[in-house]
Amino acid sequence: MTLYYADCYAIPLPPGHKFPMEKYRLVRDRLAACGGFQFSEAPFADPAVIALAHDPGYVSAFLDGTLEPAIVRRIGFPWSEGLVRRTLASVGGTLMAAEDALRRGFGGNLAGGTHHALYDTGAGFCVFNDIAVAIRRLLHEGRVERAAVVDLDVHQGDGTAALFASDRRVLTLSIHGRNNFPLRKQRSTIDIELDDGTEDAAYLAALAGALPRVFAFEPDIVFFQTGVDALATDTLGRLALTHDGLRARDRMVIGHCRERGIPLAATLGGGYSKPIDPTVEAHANTFRVAARIG
Repeated sequence: MTLYYADCYAIPLPPGHKFPMEKYRLVRDRLAACGGFQFSEAPFADPAVIALAHDPGYVSAFLDGTLEPAIVRRIGFPWSEGLVRRTLASVGGTLMAAEDALRRGFGGNLAGGTHHALYDTGAGFCVFNDIAVAIRRLLHEGRVERAAVVDLDVHQGDGTAALFASDRRVLTLSIHGRNNFPLRKQRSTIDIELDDGTEDAAYLAALAGALPRVFAFEPDIVFFQTGVDALATDTLGRLALTHDGLRARDRMVIGHCRERGIPLAATLGGGYSKPIDPTVEAHANTFRVAARIG
């Protein structure tokens, strides 16, 4: 199994910044210690491909550092050349994961899942919506007719929902915290809102109830946003899942896709435990599960 990474590009952040940038390298290191994985540096995405999902003016302004200050604040990262390189590689990793999914059944990106980015702006630590870019490319090239997004980050995939709101070729599922960011939710094809403190059993029941609707859509590919901020230890999550619960979640999604022969591309997403180790372990578990399922 080949996994794509973008952690070689540093983003200079101010002291005390709450985004755990180190988790990406730590996840790759942990999976490397397991054996059985190959790692490939993610290529930079072509800006013209990114513009299939985003306003070309927004894409250009980000790349050349001329974004309005309000947009930079909304994204949550100070602009830098490092951020540009990291962002292009993050999207490139998801494009490659989609390629692997179509060829081999599964593809993985140890970055991405940046689901808050909208057509003409970023938000919530998301510059470009890598999943939306990958889907738009596949649709544009006629390589798939329908795609589905299974977004299990604790924060609603509002950008993805908005980008595909009027596109009947794309189904979006978001299972997220009712009271969590973003304050203003968008409308996914399927939204399931969970109360603070939701534990494993209720979470897994909600997922089991939603997945048949995803598969009834008969997608040609599924994109799995595998955020692990539903962990009880997460500082931004508000849910109460365990590692066992998240592994069961991953087995359910990956296993059902495998049984049906549906290509699956997995990206990371949120994870903000302090200390960071529970987040790293949960992210690594997703790909261990995928490797076991084969």
